[in-house]
Amino acid sequence: MDADKLFDQIIKKKSFLCIGLDPDEDKIPSHLFKHEDPIFEFNKAIIDATHDLVVACKPNLAFYEALGTRGLVSLEKTTNYIKENYPEILQIADAKRGDIGNTAKMYAKSIFEHFQFDAVTLAPYMGKDSITPFLEYEDKWVVILGATSNPGAEDFQLVKTEHGKPFFMEVIEKSSKWADENSLMFVAGATRPQILKEIRQIIPDHFLLVPGVGAQGGNLQDVAENGINSKCGLLINSSRGIIYAGNDEHFAQDARIAAHDLQDQMKEILVNHNLTNA
Repeated sequence: MDADKLFDQIIKKKSFLCIGLDPDEDKIPSHLFKHEDPIFEFNKAIIDATHDLVVACKPNLAFYEALGTRGLVSLEKTTNYIKENYPEILQIADAKRGDIGNTAKMYAKSIFEHFQFDAVTLAPYMGKDSITPFLEYEDKWVVILGATSNPGAEDFQLVKTEHGKPFFMEVIEKSSKWADENSLMFVAGATRPQILKEIRQIIPDHFLLVPGVGAQGGNLQDVAENGINSKCGLLINSSRGIIYAGNDEHFAQDARIAAHDLQDQMKEILVNHNLTNA
């Protein structure tokens, strides 16, 4: 799925919403534990309830790896279920890998060949050779950490370099030359919307994966005002605000309501920017 096809999905669904599938056994509804695989049942219900409202989903691998083998089984069942039933949904592995050589190649093989994700988040600290093995896969996306939404971003990302630019700007400027906008995205946090405007000066055409709207305090309107481009160019991720909107037998319906609320706002944004046919 290249940028044009992703934009087509945005237009069709009038949404640029990405749901973070981060299931926590301490938070999912208790009635799901009657099933053999409660994590998969939770994910399946969320996906079925929201599939027409989202263009992407983003499982955070840590939530599955923490459960050992059974967590990885749940993850594989989840990715297979989406691919078989809703193949138009872009699947992003929130892995934040960042190694080199054969290690990077094995990470890429795991994510793109075994689990068959469409995209993966990567940390670029070790440079181009930590990213290249992932870029060698056709029709896949690399999502590089640019400016994140956590307070610790001030430790390195926002520090000015000798060129007078914040370090994250140097990272984005250099790494944006490693591939084009059909295979390269960047993470840009919602809690610092002004930074999105600065990023757009460097990469006007790339998609941005934007976490931090909702539970972390980011504002959707501010993000759109500073980050939208001629093909939308935004994937807004919401995790806890959607998947934990409810905690009883009606949790999936509650998740749909929360997702629909965001999708309604996104539809209005797309209309205001002349990016929809309706």
